[in-house]
Amino acid sequence: MPTELLRISPSGLTAEQVGTRAAATSYSGQAADESLRGAAARVDAAWASFLPRLTATARYAHLSNFTPPSFTLPGSTMQIPGTALSPVITEQYLLQANIVVPISDYLLRINQNYTSVTNSRDAARYDAVTARARSAADGKVAYYTWLRARSAMVVAVQALNDQKNHLNDAKNQFSVGNASRADVLRAETAQASAELQVERSKNLADLTEMQVRIAMHAKDDEALVPGEGLDTPPAAFAGNLNQLTSEAHSARFEVKSIDANADAAREQAKVARAGKYPVVSGFADAIYANPNIRFFPTTAKFFPTWDLGVQAIWSPNDFLVAGPGAADAESRAATLEAQKAVVRDSIAIEILQAFQAVKEADFAISSTARELVSATEAYRVARELFNNGRATATTLTDSETDLTRARLDALNASVDARTARVRLEHALGRDTHLIK
Repeated sequence: MPTELLRISPSGLTAEQVGTRAAATSYSGQAADESLRGAAARVDAAWASFLPRLTATARYAHLSNFTPPSFTLPGSTMQIPGTALSPVITEQYLLQANIVVPISDYLLRINQNYTSVTNSRDAARYDAVTARARSAADGKVAYYTWLRARSAMVVAVQALNDQKNHLNDAKNQFSVGNASRADVLRAETAQASAELQVERSKNLADLTEMQVRIAMHAKDDEALVPGEGLDTPPAAFAGNLNQLTSEAHSARFEVKSIDANADAAREQAKVARAGKYPVVSGFADAIYANPNIRFFPTTAKFFPTWDLGVQAIWSPNDFLVAGPGAADAESRAATLEAQKAVVRDSIAIEILQAFQAVKEADFAISSTARELVSATEAYRVARELFNNGRATATTLTDSETDLTRARLDALNASVDARTARVRLEHALGRDTHLIK
């Protein structure tokens, strides 16, 4: 079993592959993409506002019939029927085309609204990339956690083998009178405990494999085989804390998203403030009607006419609403600026923690290597002394415990060095350029 767990396949999975698949199949990324799609649609709608508004009307109406009253011309007694000048027409048809050019809105509203929704779309794009980058980083960490669990299972099997050897040695020493029955029983207890630890390690390995499978949404029938190991130390990480913090502040998309949303809110404040001013627009109509009211006398036939003009509309209600509306948008921008400061502070702490984790893990790799060498030699000497009747079972048990701990410490240091780098790369925002 240890040999199988440590076997690396050239065609197996790597952390980068898991991260890439996790980003591509991320549900949070898909949700962010849908938000981006909605924001892009709002940009398209805002662009359409630049076009003059065209309307077309087609109308038919059947009017009730009536008899127009007669009238008398001044200075005459002759009655003239009303239908003489205005015949009753009960069927009316209208075809009308209208165009409105929002002159003042071009200056005060449309461009500002377009800029606002464009900034919102950019923020949504930053959020989408951030969501997928986070999924990629989580996928890489899940991969290394899986390797940790598999290697821990190897350590558990090694510890079990050590306990089996101890039990055999204790029985041999008991048979020649160099050990007591209690030493044998204690060795049997330690072996049973080691067997339980092997089972627990197996369950943990299965659990972490499922976490990797879920992270990249692999099918149940897809075999997961590691394509990289933990033997070689990771490459050294260059940079000092101040440089890394400055890099993160300028590269993190969370900060860029807040900036874009704040800019969008400020543009919305301009749109709201424009409500204080009259809306000036140019208009034109083309009418083809039967009857056409501009044609006199009224006749039941189609007649074309047109009109062209400029109008200004102003409402005191809009003036009263404009100020509070602008203040509300400006307060949202100020809130986002405050949130940006909070995010920058949290990024600084995140960089510090990740940077310290990298340095600590790198130091642990060298220190645990020395620890493992000394613990291995101490176990060899303790076992030899025990078999020669010159050491107690307690001494051998302690050396076995130290060896198992040293193996786990070396394993954890190797994994921690890799996961710390993943988290630091993500904290710096260096993984966002890998997201398509």
